[in-house]
Amino acid sequence: MAVKTEKALITSQFFFKMSRVPKKRKAVDKKVDSAKLHTLDEAMAIVKDVNTTKFDASVDVHVRLGIDPRKADQAIRGTANLPHGTGKTKRVLVFCTPDKEQEAKAAGADHVGLDELLTKILGGWTDFDVAVATPTVMAQVGKVARVLGPRGLMPNPKTGTVTMDLATAITDVKGGKVAFRVDKYGIIHSSVGRVSFTPNKLVDNANELIHTLIKMKPSSAKGIYLKSITVASTMSPGIKVDAKSIR
Repeated sequence: MAVKTEKALITSQFFFKMSRVPKKRKAVDKKVDSAKLHTLDEAMAIVKDVNTTKFDASVDVHVRLGIDPRKADQAIRGTANLPHGTGKTKRVLVFCTPDKEQEAKAAGADHVGLDELLTKILGGWTDFDVAVATPTVMAQVGKVARVLGPRGLMPNPKTGTVTMDLATAITDVKGGKVAFRVDKYGIIHSSVGRVSFTPNKLVDNANELIHTLIKMKPSSAKGIYLKSITVASTMSPGIKVDAKSIR
């Protein structure tokens, strides 16, 4: 009985230590008022101020929209060209016929081809960030849809990744083009840069994303469209933005 009691005490002490809030997090929490709404400029300044990571963390924007994603005309999906890029160099794979390979390579594609790439992907390889394809090879690319689809890597005309103009598609992706898709809760999640960016650059990128979403408002969506906006860096608390301050 005494042994069981001792084990229980050790276990409880372990979980108590694990549940204690780190000093850095306590300091961060003091700087963030979870109930207060901020302008986008204020929010980005706070995100930089409360960052505690030793690496160049991603800064993300989460926009909750007043839509019903179950309806086909409200399942928002698209792209935004961030003026200052994402701060991350994306690895681009291109599916194409031999006559288009040189164009893709010249534009900076990291992987180019068709049959060999399809075989590698079917074997589980997905070491790239964006896949682009010409319309002429989409029938073959369909063979790897079950691998790429769940990972959000399948080329799609709606995101500009199925095109004959490979040079433009590759340049856009590497230059700061981000793809987004509403989740089942009606929320858009997207990176808009890194904490090393200046607040102004983060604001510019976030504004581009948000205004792209505003332009895509479905005609069938009723009521408040921008329900909430939150910005946060990796491992930081969310900073609430006043949607009414977006112009």
